[in-house]
Amino acid sequence: VNGIEIYSMKIDSKVTSRFAHNVITSRAVNRGNVSKEVFFDVELPKTAFITNFSMTIDGVTYPGTIKEKEAAKKQYEKAVSRGQTAGLVKASGRKTEKFSVSVNIKAASKVTFELTYEELLKRQFGKYEMFIKVKPKQLVKDFEIEVDIFEPQGITELEAEGTFITNELQNTIKKTVSGKKGHISFKPTLDQQRTCANCSQSILDGDFTVRYDVKRTTPDNLQIVNGYFVHFFAPTNLQKLSKNIVFVLDTSGSMHGREMAQTKEAMLKILEDIKEDDFFNFILFDSKIATWKETLIKATPENLDEARKFVQHISAEGLTNLHGGLMRGIDILNAAHEESLVPKRSASIIIMLTDGHPNVGVSNTQEIEKAVKKAINGRYPLYNLGFGSGVDYGFLERMALENKGLARRIYPDSDAALQLQGFYDEVSNPMLIDVELNYPENEISDLTTNSFKHFYDGSEIVVAGRFVDSNQNHLSVDVRGEGANDALSYTTQQGAEQTAQAFQEQQYIFGEYIERLWAYLTLEQLLEKRITATGEEKENLTAEALALSLKYKFVTPLTSMVVTKPEEDDNEEGIADKPTEGIDIFTIPGTCAVYAKFLLIVKLISIKPSFITKSYGQTSPLYHTYASQPTWYTSVDGDPHFIISVPQKKDAICFNINENPGMILNLINDPVTGITVSGELIGDKKANNDAKIQNSYFGKLGIANKHLDFKLTVTPEKITIQNGDEKTGFTWLDSVTLQQAGLNLKINRKKNLLLSMGSGASFVVVLHQVWKKHPLHQDFLGLYILNSDKLSEQTHGLLGQFLRPIDFTILEIHPGSDPKKPDATMLVKNNELTVTRGWQKDYRRDPKHGVDIPCWFVHDNGAGLIDGVHTDYIVSSLF
Repeated sequence: VNGIEIYSMKIDSKVTSRFAHNVITSRAVNRGNVSKEVFFDVELPKTAFITNFSMTIDGVTYPGTIKEKEAAKKQYEKAVSRGQTAGLVKASGRKTEKFSVSVNIKAASKVTFELTYEELLKRQFGKYEMFIKVKPKQLVKDFEIEVDIFEPQGITELEAEGTFITNELQNTIKKTVSGKKGHISFKPTLDQQRTCANCSQSILDGDFTVRYDVKRTTPDNLQIVNGYFVHFFAPTNLQKLSKNIVFVLDTSGSMHGREMAQTKEAMLKILEDIKEDDFFNFILFDSKIATWKETLIKATPENLDEARKFVQHISAEGLTNLHGGLMRGIDILNAAHEESLVPKRSASIIIMLTDGHPNVGVSNTQEIEKAVKKAINGRYPLYNLGFGSGVDYGFLERMALENKGLARRIYPDSDAALQLQGFYDEVSNPMLIDVELNYPENEISDLTTNSFKHFYDGSEIVVAGRFVDSNQNHLSVDVRGEGANDALSYTTQQGAEQTAQAFQEQQYIFGEYIERLWAYLTLEQLLEKRITATGEEKENLTAEALALSLKYKFVTPLTSMVVTKPEEDDNEEGIADKPTEGIDIFTIPGTCAVYAKFLLIVKLISIKPSFITKSYGQTSPLYHTYASQPTWYTSVDGDPHFIISVPQKKDAICFNINENPGMILNLINDPVTGITVSGELIGDKKANNDAKIQNSYFGKLGIANKHLDFKLTVTPEKITIQNGDEKTGFTWLDSVTLQQAGLNLKINRKKNLLLSMGSGASFVVVLHQVWKKHPLHQDFLGLYILNSDKLSEQTHGLLGQFLRPIDFTILEIHPGSDPKKPDATMLVKNNELTVTRGWQKDYRRDPKHGVDIPCWFVHDNGAGLIDGVHTDYIVSSLF
């Protein structure tokens, strides 16, 4: 592609005792006659740590070095100050993060990229699973995936599949198993990679997944190598424990629409799976708290029928009293144990689902965490499910980890109900409670977590440790747990003889795998403990995790890998970091984001360098234009509804501008960069006689840069570009990438256009098309600003003024004219305003129906919130 040929790509995985060591090697050559930029993009599992990277250009190797984050940060800032894009790793999907690096290579030169990452494979539903993202983006002459598995217990049920595998490709997956060794290879020829006989597109695009399990003649397995041990515990043939489960569900206004429909769908499926010996209840929270029953109820067929009817009638409205809902659930579960309503030998679980922030009742998250921890008191796990990107994921995760559970993000896609159900399936079959694996204290110096609240069917408990005496080759462990009928208690041993036998098989395994497995598991647990720790404890955990990360060369949230490039490359250094879950992509603390009706832009834009389909004038490279992810942006869309997110308050302000069709509003005016944006309003096809205020939308947008003598006019029908006196026109049926000095424009057919200016400020215009024969509505546009920090401090306009942080205080909440929407006094910009608690449509998750999000509504066209009055922003023309 573009003169760059990837002639070889090999993915080599070695798995030993569940610990996977993966090496991806890609070789490319520049077939062009000028220097070209070569991209190396791979997606790897979020659970993995990168351990090494290098690139070799014409025989010279440029290695990646792993440093403490602070040290790497200084290099990163230096690179950014030179206008370079230095970040190499981005979260890219539900289970993956993307490592991306590029380098300029001369004509006829070759480059080899090599990336190594490691992870411990987790057992779920009775299988270990390793997935490899396959996406070479072109046909590759020598493409190969090779997986070697060595399991001392013996391998069973080895399988491999790919989401892109056709019947013809199925035969190219070669699989062999003999005792302790398993081998998988996938090596399609060039012709087998084609999407059709003469096509040049590659069919290889998706997930390649390997699954297997091991033979289990005993409940556990101990392995000792070079002063370290690992203990795998997964007993079979146990009787299932009955469970007591409380579902605490957010039914506030923001859950309205598709989210509530999906939650109800998942709950109805879960009710089908609940066993007759189980006990359960539902708690609903919005502004108020509602319970299905006052106590836990046995899952008899009659009670399950009644529960189904209850679920079907759940609706969403009001604010979010998360504290009240969760505490009610905990109280009901505690009472059930104290009053012996549930069997003594049973497993209790709380599952909470929310899509927002607590904003009524107790809304201070630290107070909620403290109260919940005290009430649960270590008796059972709390699982928190965060629906969508509007949640405070850090808060949910801290609270779950403090209570022996975990947090999980539920992605607001069409399969959200399946995601909810899938999580329930993981915890629906508890086999043991209060599991403890006790090791001789005087023999072990560093032990990973060894006590577990629950053991679930199909999972596995893994404990690793380091011996005080590195020559020790034997170990005995006391195992205890509570089962359905009686206590589980036994001692397991690994003798010197078995250890010696394991050493004879060293030829199949890589390096000090048990030591690295111990380091990986220890690091994972230290980083998890850091989430809930504070003060000195957090400092100690950080120091310990950092030392391990540097010693074993893992890229973790505390370290970064600095990738050095050849001196002549104008982008000399890159930084590979480990992204952390829970950072909201829409906001950063201390800033405000203005977003309006249709917040679906993050899904709509595929921000990737692309090749020119039509080009005009002087072309300039597109290398760094779209590489940095926007942290927040402002927008106005639909019947102009402006929503200002104020992250530090975990809240939002909204206002509306009601003006007549034909009026032009100035949205952005930056005297420093010379950028202006204005929009002309249109109305519905005919006026609604019953409404006092008519709907209005943007039917025409004008974006100009006077320094570049450039104007862009956009309507739902056409796009016009004016450079000086020269005009060029396109329609929304075109797919165009246009590049010229200081400017990049990309039109995504019938969807949106992306305009990036010299200063780095980027704008997206979204096309909203309605049914052509709609009696009322007509097509309209939405505007989004990306990289708004590239606009100057002096930026103003209806949108521009909110690019700077805004603060407000709410006082005297009291009933308003609508019982569901209280009024309050807002102190903002030295003004006292009467505001109303309401909802505005947020189309981020559901472009068709939208989702109600709570905000404080400022009346009278934003009077007192916007600078001046709204008529000050009316201008006579687009430019």
